[in-house]
Amino acid sequence: MSTPPLAGAGMPPGAFSGTQAQAAREVNTASLCRIGQETVQDIVFRTMEIFQLLRNMQLPNGVTYHTTTYQDRLAKLQEHLRQLSILFRKLRLVYDKCNENCAGLDPVPIEQLIPYVEEDGSKHDDRGAASQLRFASEERREIIEVNKKLKQKNQQLKQIMDQLRNLIWDINAMLAMRN
Repeated sequence: MSTPPLAGAGMPPGAFSGTQAQAAREVNTASLCRIGQETVQDIVFRTMEIFQLLRNMQLPNGVTYHTTTYQDRLAKLQEHLRQLSILFRKLRLVYDKCNENCAGLDPVPIEQLIPYVEEDGSKHDDRGAASQLRFASEERREIIEVNKKLKQKNQQLKQIMDQLRNLIWDINAMLAMRN
């Protein structure tokens, strides 16, 4: 496998950039998705670094603070934010390109993607259909009963949370009055 020659090493500067542009146009949707995934991972990593920087910063609570340290941390934070905005722009471009590539595709119904075993239609009789209908109606009744019970439990939990919230509010008010 040979490496492409560098621009300026006996080639005009625009000769190699044309092949790069052609290769960039031939990128398929799967590789775009991989690039998008890597970009999202970079965004998460940069965001974690920003939060780490913010966590390590000292609050101005009357302590003398070195301006050079502050300027360095501020510059580092601004650089991370700039890189984060570049990554978001890159992600938007990848997203738009994926949508453009998939625009002509016909959407496949989800039911066709789920494999299932078909039964032979000649074996069906009225008794089987009636028993299936009875089973489905019983199951539906059970689901409705469970939903009613669930709604009642949710109401009870909401009342308990409201009571706890009021109790905490009263305790905080008494503590504030005592001080």
